[in-house]
Order: sequence, then structure tokens, then C-alpha cells
Amino acid sequence: MLACLVVAGCSGGGGGGDDRSGREILDEANKTMSKLTSVTVEGTTANPEGKGFTARVTTDLHSRCSTKTTWNWNGAALEQIRIGKTDYVRPNRAYVEWWSDKSMDGDQDRWIKTPASKAEPREGLVDCPRDFSSFGTAKRGRPTEVDGTPAISVIVTDKSVKTGKYTFYVATEGKPYLLKVVYKGSDFHTTTTYSGFDKPLDVKPPAKVLDTSAWSH
Repeated sequence: MLACLVVAGCSGGGGGGDDRSGREILDEANKTMSKLTSVTVEGTTANPEGKGFTARVTTDLHSRCSTKTTWNWNGAALEQIRIGKTDYVRPNRAYVEWWSDKSMDGDQDRWIKTPASKAEPREGLVDCPRDFSSFGTAKRGRPTEVDGTPAISVIVTDKSVKTGKYTFYVATEGKPYLLKVVYKGSDFHTTTTYSGFDKPLDVKPPAKVLDTSAWSH
């Protein structure tokens, strides 16, 4: 799942005279990303057959975030708003039928309010915090661009990931933001992009809600 990827970064300060190692670049980017007040993370994951999902998360990295995940092979989609200890979720018909094996009737536009403590990773729900930390062996790559922004790549391999490698791209102008992470392996491919750094966060409860937080098992 996208929420399970370990997020590390690359660095700022490109140009001549920049002789930092790949690890130094990653550590600087991780520190910068960890200090953000908000960020938008968009990712696409697919296996060799092309089956996978896309996800978009906007988060304050602490307790407020919103996300939408869509699976490309069955049309399932799940929207989530997390505010503190409360989740608001809105699955589409395909998602409900996928997980329950039952047809879905009724209001398709209503959000469901439920305690965040009841969330299970397999459901596609995410946590608001992100882990920006280095791992594996980092090798400095070449200067490049990510959507027109000058960047430098860092190639990361790890003993625990035997089927592929990660490439991290970090801005080299302005702050050393992590711009993109690409994983390519025999098991799956993932591309994750980062944007909206420190932008105002508009995460609030939806207007139309079915409250299940007091329901008993």
C-alpha cells in the first residue's frame, strides 16, 4: 500500500561544488520534509499485470488529512477524512461490494463517521503522519528535472528489498524538498510525487454524515 512506503528524500543546493554523498542528500531532504506543515502526496502502484491503485493524500503530517484511493481493476474507490481520533469515510458501490460480497443500495453520497481506532490497514485507510527517514545504501545520481524543477537523483538499494530499487528525486533550487520517489521491481512499480509544500490545509468534516461511532458490536 502507498501508506506503507518508507519515505526518504534527496537534497537542495545543486550546481558546482556540491560534493555531498547520497546519504547526506537524503538526510537533508528528510529533515526538510519532516518540518512541513502540510504536503500533498500522490502515488500510483501497479503489479506486472497492470493491476493496482492510485492514491492522493493531503496531510498536516500530524492529525488532519484527507485521501482518495481508487483501484483500477475493479472500479472501487474510497474517500477518507481524518481529524484527530475521528474518521469520515465514503466508499463507492464497487468498494462495498468488493469487501462485503453484497449489493449496495441506498445513499451513495453519505459519509460514515467512525472512530479512527477502528481503522484497519487492509481497508485502504491511511494515517496522517508520514515517515521521512533514510534506509538502505544510497548512491548519488545525476542532475535532472521533475516537472521543470531542477533536482538530483539518489539511488537506494536495501537488503530487505531484493527485487528492485528506489530512486529519490530532490529539489536543488530553493528548499531541498523531496519531489518524487520511484520504485521499480519485479513485484510491482510505484511512483510517488510530493507537492503543495506548506500550503493552507482545508480539511474539515463533511456536511452529510452517518454517525456510527456509538454503535456497539
